Amino acid sequence: MSTEPTPKRTRARPPNNKTTTDFRISDDLWAVLEPLLPVRVNTHRCGGGRPRVSDRRCADAIFYVLRTGCQWAALNATDLCPKSTAYDRFREWVAAGGFLKRWQVGVEQFDELKGIDWDRLRMDGAMTTAPLGGKTTGPHPTDRGQAGVKRSLLTEGHGVPIGVAIDGANRHDMKPVRETIERIVVARPEPTEERPHGMCLDKGYDDAEVRATLRAFGFTAHIRSRGAEATENAREAGRRARRWVVERSHSWRNRFRRLLIPWEKKPEHYLAFLHFACGLIALRAAGLFG
Repeated sequence: MSTEPTPKRTRARPPNNKTTTDFRISDDLWAVLEPLLPVRVNTHRCGGGRPRVSDRRCADAIFYVLRTGCQWAALNATDLCPKSTAYDRFREWVAAGGFLKRWQVGVEQFDELKGIDWDRLRMDGAMTTAPLGGKTTGPHPTDRGQAGVKRSLLTEGHGVPIGVAIDGANRHDMKPVRETIERIVVARPEPTEERPHGMCLDKGYDDAEVRATLRAFGFTAHIRSRGAEATENAREAGRRARRWVVERSHSWRNRFRRLLIPWEKKPEHYLAFLHFACGLIALRAAGLFG
């Protein structure tokens, strides 16, 4: 009878994991994103140590978390990179404002190639549950009072996000209006009588304070209830409601599952994921990747 120890069976990691292949940054997109990465300052001494994991692998891992909504720990079961490496690189890029810069460049590229439609901007809010809470959360009014986040989104006429803010889920839609406008990521041209900047809002924003804020920023308010707008559009064949664009943009963002149920305790981390998703939407709308 053999006394040799039984060799330990190990499960080989597949070189091309189908699960992660569908959620990786394409070469076309990476060509746009790579120049926007913060410049790295090497703080290690010369020689020795492990080689630094490539930015491409870390970007793939961060995109995988954003797209699938998985926990950071789930990265250890993939062929991307360890969770600690991806999370450290994520925090490094957040501190450097890298994700905000990517969104800004995406909107600038869209403006250059397609043109931002400032005539009919849209703003709308959406609530979501935040299981771990955080500084910018509040009781969710439709989910048994659990902690939740409200995302206020501002889009241009085609639905490309140009401004975003977060607040507690219990906050009224009109509260983050000023902050959302102040967070527009590109320079805004001056409105004129021939080309005024309109802002389409639903009846939740029908308030004197909101109208005063819009006037202060030079916007022309278009605030109507959903029923009144549908009745008016029915009188004219082929005319569509104006707010559907921002509602579609909310749907685009919800495809990034990390935004649908935020697990971040720090608001800057959740905002970074929002900025990343908004930048990807802008770049796709500009036709820079498929």
